[in-house]
Amino acid sequence: MTQMMRVADAVGVMLADLGVSQVFGVVGSGNFRVTNALVAAGAGFVAARHEAGAASMADAYSRITGEVSVLSLHQGCGLTNALTGVTEAAKCHTPLLVLAADTAVGDVTSNFHIDQDAAVLAIGATPMRIHSAETAVSDAARAFRLAQIERTTVVLSMPVDLQDREIRYPGARPVSNLRVPTPVVSAADAAELAELLATAERPVIIGGRGSRGAKAALRDLAAAAGALLIASGGGRGIFEGDEWALDIVGGFATESAAELVREADLIVGFGVALNNWTTRDGALIEEATLVQVDDRVEAIGKHRLVDLGIVGDAAAVARGAYEVLAARGRARVGYRTPETAERVRRARYWSDQHVDLTDEPGFVDPAALTNALDAMLPDERVVVVDGGNVNAYPGAHLRVPDDEGYVLPLSFQSIGLGLGSVIGAAVARPDRMAVLGTGDGSLLMGAVELETAVRLRLGILIIVYNDSAYGAEIHLFPESTPKEQEIVRFPDTDIAAIARGYGCDAVTVRSLEDLGGISAWLESDRNRPLVIDAKITGRPSWLMARHHGH
Repeated sequence: MTQMMRVADAVGVMLADLGVSQVFGVVGSGNFRVTNALVAAGAGFVAARHEAGAASMADAYSRITGEVSVLSLHQGCGLTNALTGVTEAAKCHTPLLVLAADTAVGDVTSNFHIDQDAAVLAIGATPMRIHSAETAVSDAARAFRLAQIERTTVVLSMPVDLQDREIRYPGARPVSNLRVPTPVVSAADAAELAELLATAERPVIIGGRGSRGAKAALRDLAAAAGALLIASGGGRGIFEGDEWALDIVGGFATESAAELVREADLIVGFGVALNNWTTRDGALIEEATLVQVDDRVEAIGKHRLVDLGIVGDAAAVARGAYEVLAARGRARVGYRTPETAERVRRARYWSDQHVDLTDEPGFVDPAALTNALDAMLPDERVVVVDGGNVNAYPGAHLRVPDDEGYVLPLSFQSIGLGLGSVIGAAVARPDRMAVLGTGDGSLLMGAVELETAVRLRLGILIIVYNDSAYGAEIHLFPESTPKEQEIVRFPDTDIAAIARGYGCDAVTVRSLEDLGGISAWLESDRNRPLVIDAKITGRPSWLMARHHGH
């Protein structure tokens, strides 16, 4: 039965009908009605304290679930406050729909007026808008489907005057009755990839974020080809539990794992960008035949020229090549020799590697701390990594259970996105412990969201590697003088006290003997966050030291 309603209400009801179940945002006058309409239609809503945090929450939620979440923003300044997080989402092809209010049509003198479409286009997201009251529902439906099917970040601008117009909803026809074709792969592509795998002696398959839906097919293909498996940072966890899988490739890889990849004579990347971080500036792939499989034509060869590029769905391509190999008979040995099995076992995790520890009174070694926490925390976890000098410790040393257990919001290389991201992760997977590894500078950029985590009663663990500096900048300029470094050094900040002020539990850690408070929190009801103020030395992380020869 149709009825008359405001455009804002109709859009909210329609998006909920299409499947939107979770909204994040900061509500102002321009997005008040549409957000309430979504909530009234059954969507959950998390009110962030800043739009930057809300954007990271929505990004992480959609990365973990694969669902289109909604980020709801006020016009103008609400959108610009969120742009860094929206840029991160766009660079990662996160299926995110941003409902951004906009000034009234033609109102160029409003304090809130900016060219929102131009701003959105500049950061790599897709600008769309409501063009009229009559087309509003179909405009919004197309924006949702584009985000969902193309896995892209869409910003829908909604002029406030059009939002207040009344329309009849629902209309005579469904707004978005869409069918998506089943992915297929050409026989020639499957045969060519299978031939390369059949003749390689040491094949390696890299799975990226774009191969999360293909992990079973990739394991079957690797077994038939005798290939090792390893995930990119974006896809970490997809091969967890496979005896022939290494943990993570690229900058976060153990040196022994990197050596196994470097020795490969064939590398096949599925849904992975093969960028400088994944390939260690190309050093891991120099000697191998390189194949890239991706469903986006623009991704093939973007970062590295390849010997063979296949445009197609990762699972379909993997199954096609597997069927060709299976038809030839028994599985090949390839790289899966007894000697390699032992190397893989020893190389897989950082917690099994020797790390030179720093013994400095009053400061805890970050690698030792992270390894100790890894052993203490439940296996069912979601690890979120912030940027900066210290990201290697949580990013590499904390193990993950599967591909829904890792969020790496570093495609824009911005620090400060971690706290919002870990809240989004906790909302996405309330059955798991969400764990954030961040620096003092990163945390303080968005510390206001600690109140959001407390208000939501989230039992998240926040590890703050506190070196009282923007450490990456100090180590990027090793020749700089103490005077020059003053602009990136800060007084020792009592982050534990700040966290308690927001209502969190908190402990200060200066040695491994200070972990008792963490054990007590783990044994509690865990109905509010625990912030660990870990006072660490100012030395470069092992990742920073490797890149700069320290």
